[in-house]
Amino acid sequence: MLETKLKAFLPLLIQHLFLYHYLSSLLPISMACNNKFTLDSVRDALIREEDSIVFSLIERARFPYNAPAYDPLFLGNGFSIAEFYVRGTESLQAKIGRYQKPEDVPFFPKDLPSPLPPTKDSQKVLLHPASASVTVNEAIWKFYFTELLPLFTTKGNDGNYASTVASDFVCLQAISRRIHSGKYVAEVKFTDAPQDYSPAISSNDRDKLMDLLTFVAVEEAVKKRVEKKARLFSQNVTLDENDSGKTQYKINPLVVSHLYDKWVMPLTKVVEVEYLLLRLS
Repeated sequence: MLETKLKAFLPLLIQHLFLYHYLSSLLPISMACNNKFTLDSVRDALIREEDSIVFSLIERARFPYNAPAYDPLFLGNGFSIAEFYVRGTESLQAKIGRYQKPEDVPFFPKDLPSPLPPTKDSQKVLLHPASASVTVNEAIWKFYFTELLPLFTTKGNDGNYASTVASDFVCLQAISRRIHSGKYVAEVKFTDAPQDYSPAISSNDRDKLMDLLTFVAVEEAVKKRVEKKARLFSQNVTLDENDSGKTQYKINPLVVSHLYDKWVMPLTKVVEVEYLLLRLS
């Protein structure tokens, strides 16, 4: 029985690997040019990540909540379907070279296999070596499944657990990648004005660093932009001449704005602070 369930995931694992390579070619962080990157290039990359997050949420919203997919007793091996899928897919992705970039952080890093093909370290050298130790994936995993997921999925169980958790993983990776790209934000801000950040770093003053990294006007603009993108990307398009004119959305655009306000931007700043505290070590 368990073997039959596990075989159902193999096509999805393969599909996800192809999807990963395709998206990586379209949306590389690649903010470095001649071993340099600027705040503008970092911001451009973060704006592109917004598209990935919105589209991944739309795809997940196709399925109801599907609670059995998150039951650790369902498979009989101590893992929920979601955790089992993420662990297996991360292992396969690690073999083909993922998780070598600072913004690509695995949710279950322990015992990941080494990559089989040669990898490039060009982006790693742009950041402090300690950047690899900075991760907030545990917090991302927790808020996604316990707080965010119920906000944009309908109640119910359609039995499509494999497709459901595959969509969950795309969401998780898009959100994680956006948040951990804060390492680049912190590095470029420190490089541009080390005199502003060094005293707070030396005194281990997290509150001061958080103040230096917080720009309320910018955060408000981000929330408005992602809400607008959600409205544009998720609206149901119809050619019905008798359409009432009331626009319907696949996901509530306010949920995306809430996601950024409550979790994405605050956790990004946590990543930035933790990175900066290691910057002078």
